Amino acid sequence: MSTILAGTLLLTATGLFSQVVGFLYRMMLSRLIGAEAMGLYQLVMPVYSMLMSVTAVGLTVAVSTLSARYHALGDDGAVKAVLRRALAGFFLLAVPLGAAAAALSDPISVYLLGDARTRLGVALLAPCVLLTGVENLHKHCFYGIGRVRPPAAVETAEQLIRAGAVLGLLLALLPRPAEQTVGIIVLGMVLCEVFSACALTLLLRRHWRRSPPGPAREPVDGRRLLSIALPVGATSLLGTVLGSANAVLIPAKLVEGGMTLPDALSEFGVLSGMTLPMLALPTGFIGALCLVMVPDLSRRTAQEGPRAAAGFLDRVMSATSLLMAPAMALLAVVGPTAGRTMFRDGRVGELILPLAVGSLLGCWQSVLSGALNGLGLQSKAARSAILSDAVQLAFTFFTVPQWGLAGFAAGYAASGLVGAGMNLACVLRAAGMRPQVFRWFLRPVLSAVFMGLWCALLFRVMLDAGCGEGWAALTCAVLGAVLYAAALLAQGLSVRVVFASFRRTRPARQ
Repeated sequence: MSTILAGTLLLTATGLFSQVVGFLYRMMLSRLIGAEAMGLYQLVMPVYSMLMSVTAVGLTVAVSTLSARYHALGDDGAVKAVLRRALAGFFLLAVPLGAAAAALSDPISVYLLGDARTRLGVALLAPCVLLTGVENLHKHCFYGIGRVRPPAAVETAEQLIRAGAVLGLLLALLPRPAEQTVGIIVLGMVLCEVFSACALTLLLRRHWRRSPPGPAREPVDGRRLLSIALPVGATSLLGTVLGSANAVLIPAKLVEGGMTLPDALSEFGVLSGMTLPMLALPTGFIGALCLVMVPDLSRRTAQEGPRAAAGFLDRVMSATSLLMAPAMALLAVVGPTAGRTMFRDGRVGELILPLAVGSLLGCWQSVLSGALNGLGLQSKAARSAILSDAVQLAFTFFTVPQWGLAGFAAGYAASGLVGAGMNLACVLRAAGMRPQVFRWFLRPVLSAVFMGLWCALLFRVMLDAGCGEGWAALTCAVLGAVLYAAALLAQGLSVRVVFASFRRTRPARQ
């Protein structure tokens, strides 16, 4: 597959499939365990994210970036050496940290997470982190050498196995106390990661048996690996710490505002386990684009310098806005009704408009952060990510006791604005570009608002007339696409031309 679009489309299809399967999995999970147990599970996940940030996140970016660089120079021996060094560094960090987390699971659950019922889930995270790290390092090596099909196939199977393992264990073992329920979910995740880690390791070895790399022509300096991994890992760790503090603070601040602890955990579970995952459904394109974009920009930068990426980045920003703006507008209209139907909870979809705005801003921030990583400016992406998380934490701390979850929603939008704005300024400066405000932002957002207003009116009319919710949502989606395209055409844009030009943007020759 020789074009950026081909790899992006394959990973987008995989990502969207994974998003749909993950969403259905969360929907069934919430029905099985309830909102309070879902809130407890969401409290455990920041510990998992923190362990991954310390041990694997920086190394995966380093493997992807350096593998792309060495592969573009025809030095596959160096690619293999990079992966070997990264795996050694990962195990050196992950084994003692995982053992410490398991041994200290009781104080972590009581003093850091604020609920002793999370102890078993924390204790079972160690094997999950080890397996996930091995999986991710091999996956990003595949991305670096331009082979996206093997990790895409494994990711598709992984989602199905995770859903089957977790839901199967719960159906077989429930009812259980809340602590054991959370432990069962983490155990299902471990079983899924066994498959993913083994499959990707075997597939990469098979690839190298078919195309044996010679000895590395350029010595792989560990300092070069660390120069990428350390700032990315430190940023991810600090961001995870801020995110974890935010996750722990939300129930505590809701209690401070007058809620009981079970009600606060239930509200938190609905927000983080139902509403936000629903808004994340369309964002498979963003993750796929970033996975393809980072190694490609690394190749371009190594061969021609950062300014060679300006045309590609222009198309990336246009495509992101053209796809994500209407998706968030449609979810803002049909999301509350659809969420209440699927999750059987009337609170799903509350505050969806500011959360949808924050999600769109977060998409821009993610794409621009990936661009900075590809351009070798990891420290710039780190700075904006940290400040963005700090803004969210400040809103949670100061506004949630008075405003409830509306304070979190306001912070969600404000933090996305800060992160996207800072990343945009850095990308423009590095690539020598001028901001195309109308093409990148105003035109797609105004068209999406136009579409959303008409869809909101149509959706309400159809529901009042007795039409089924599914048919009403489908009609709005189809009509919304027509209205969105018409609004773009009225502003002088043909979507076909944009994606045709995006398709012609090829990676640097290997």
